[in-house]
Amino acid sequence: MKLFVISIVVSLALIGCVNTKTETIVSEKKQSEVTIFEGETHLRNIRQLTFGGENAEAYFSYNADKLIFQSKRDNLQCDAIFTMDLDGNNVKMLSSGKGTTTCSFIAPDYKSIIYASTHLSGEECPPKPDMSKGYVWALYKGFDIFKADPDGSNLRRLTHTPGYDAEGVYSPKGDRIIFTSVRTGDLELFLMDPDGSNIEQLTDTPGYDGGAFFSLDGKWICWRASRPQGEELTDYRDLLRNGLIRPSKLEIYVMNLEKRKPIQLTFNGAANFGPYFHPNGEKVIFVSNMDDPQHRNFEMYMVDIKTKEIERISYNPTFDGFPMFSHDGKKLVFASNRNNSRPHETNIFIADWED
Repeated sequence: MKLFVISIVVSLALIGCVNTKTETIVSEKKQSEVTIFEGETHLRNIRQLTFGGENAEAYFSYNADKLIFQSKRDNLQCDAIFTMDLDGNNVKMLSSGKGTTTCSFIAPDYKSIIYASTHLSGEECPPKPDMSKGYVWALYKGFDIFKADPDGSNLRRLTHTPGYDAEGVYSPKGDRIIFTSVRTGDLELFLMDPDGSNIEQLTDTPGYDGGAFFSLDGKWICWRASRPQGEELTDYRDLLRNGLIRPSKLEIYVMNLEKRKPIQLTFNGAANFGPYFHPNGEKVIFVSNMDDPQHRNFEMYMVDIKTKEIERISYNPTFDGFPMFSHDGKKLVFASNRNNSRPHETNIFIADWED
């Protein structure tokens, strides 16, 4: 699933690779300075990597020398998968441009990539979700997880069950992939081997479980989850039957993969998403609208796993999201509306991280 989108802030669509092509357009002259707002004490030397369009979910390769991300730019009508260098150069489109894509990741050994795509169910972009029921996400039934060579060639399908399969991420050793699927009738987390075999269910509580990532040692996972009760559970199930989900209440969880006991880290009733472990394994960075009474502005925060104390990281008045640390903890990549050349752009930024 396209991780989190608010149409007023960032309008990114949700989530056949044969040809690799180099993206030649840079929509605007690169700005030399990126605003660091008061209070953003952990961020230094922010650099803007993309300039125009809707760009999000940029994730480091294992050695942090490459980024893979999704983007809707130029004449694309929905998201495609791209890679680029850490300076924003050498941008290449890896997916075919058919259907829509989301949630890409580079294998730790650099021998493959994974992402979710709807291209087998149709070459056109899937229809936008019905907003008559309020703000909802679409869970396109055509989403499956695919594996490809680093240049996007040799595409292989990993999931084969009917309904939504997406949000796949490699473990740090590359021996497992965690992903979200509706195959049980609910949105749960699963593990599988890199070839799609040995599927194992991790969660089984009613509500959405998704957007999971591994800790650097591979022993823990963090993710976002909803735990609706009463009328909210009825609403959740009704929407799910129609391929929709309402993402207004999501909390951040972690779990040790040996003990398999979920631990809730946030309790604010807001829309929390995009968790990722700090390399020290003691904290999780995430995104939330907890401080905006209108629930429209999303900022980055960090929560201590033991104390559950929360520290605000960003203070941009529009949107910051999808953070990921490099494994050495020296860099943070994220998507943001800061420094836009025109309204509704979302771009990728990288910053030096200071603990």
